[in-house]
Amino acid sequence: MQSVSAQRLQGSFAQQLAVMILSGELPEGHVFPSELDYAEQVGMSRAALREAFRMLAAKGLVESRPKAGTRVASRRQWSLLDPDLLAWQFEAKPSLKFVFDLFELRMVVEPNAAAFAAERRSEAQLAAMREALDMMALHGLATDKGRFADQRFHMIMMEATHNDAMIALASSILAAIAWTTIYKQRKRALPRDPIPEHRALLDAIAASDIEGARAAMTELVRLALADTEISLLDDDATKGSQL
Repeated sequence: MQSVSAQRLQGSFAQQLAVMILSGELPEGHVFPSELDYAEQVGMSRAALREAFRMLAAKGLVESRPKAGTRVASRRQWSLLDPDLLAWQFEAKPSLKFVFDLFELRMVVEPNAAAFAAERRSEAQLAAMREALDMMALHGLATDKGRFADQRFHMIMMEATHNDAMIALASSILAAIAWTTIYKQRKRALPRDPIPEHRALLDAIAASDIEGARAAMTELVRLALADTEISLLDDDATKGSQL
């Protein structure tokens, strides 16, 4: 569910800083102490600190300038669709706006991708989607195996578009699907079974029903957003009861 780089950074200082930036604990424009002073403060070598900043700079989270030091970059520079940043954003507790933005992106891309897949899919891709859906139904989205099958289902659908530009967005789309799925069931079971919507999508693609596939994917994304909203509202209600 995580990229190789995310797994490598799990628990690292770079990840800790990323979560602090994404949560707003370290706001845009925050200036870090000098490399020597900061390395002493956090108890790490200057080389290790430099590497952490290099990783975050590659994702647009920080920027370094001669004589000005290192600071948190403007949010507009952040690579928000980077799969690692998506994972860390959900660790930092995503805002409602961020979640809505992700689902708006999904609603723009995925229904059209489904329509292209219905028109262009191969029999081998159709068989692979069926197999992935069967595994998803068998294991459920509460398990790693079930979520991996869900990822595979959506990845094959994106590949079936035979549109390289759309396929290039797949890693970001799949990361958004993965982390919203994990997030909305972290405190309780999923509020509904998503298999019927996936099955309706697969049936439309198998029938080469372009508009049917578009409509099925639109409904699938709409219901996924509704489930995620419930989870976010539960968080707000829990926070309010603790005040």
